[in-house]
Amino acid sequence: MGRTHQYTATVVWTGARETGTTNYRAYGREHVVSGDGKADIAGSSDPAFRGDPARWNPEELLLASLAQCHLLAYLHLCATNGVVVTAYVDRPRGTMTETPDGGGRFTEVVLRPEVTVTDAAMTDKAAQLHERAHELCFIANSVNFPVRHEPTVRSGPA
Repeated sequence: MGRTHQYTATVVWTGARETGTTNYRAYGREHVVSGDGKADIAGSSDPAFRGDPARWNPEELLLASLAQCHLLAYLHLCATNGVVVTAYVDRPRGTMTETPDGGGRFTEVVLRPEVTVTDAAMTDKAAQLHERAHELCFIANSVNFPVRHEPTVRSGPA
């Protein structure tokens, strides 16, 4: 059996206002995500659900987690396979569908990493490594919806 890891975080609701949850419109969705020795993340719900658009919502954080995990797995694979990456930007997109009962679920996430490598001879290998990075990503392996990737790879200066 493989190693196991435990993770912790603290989420504190800061949107109680004067009346708390006396009704759906009475309370704020603001909260703070924190962890020992880490910068706080100001959270809220999606603006479609009365949230603060200036704060991160859970859906965006899930999307960011998938993109981060892919990035880290990919960079590891490039380093161990002789592919020199000098720049990497991802602008992922996720689709969530609401259900009639007020719930919902993600139906797909598409990662769209744009990668720059130092040598044109590395571009094919760099493109191929995205598939293996996807297979290794802890977060992608933990969700119950498709996570696709549409990478572009170019060579040249970062």
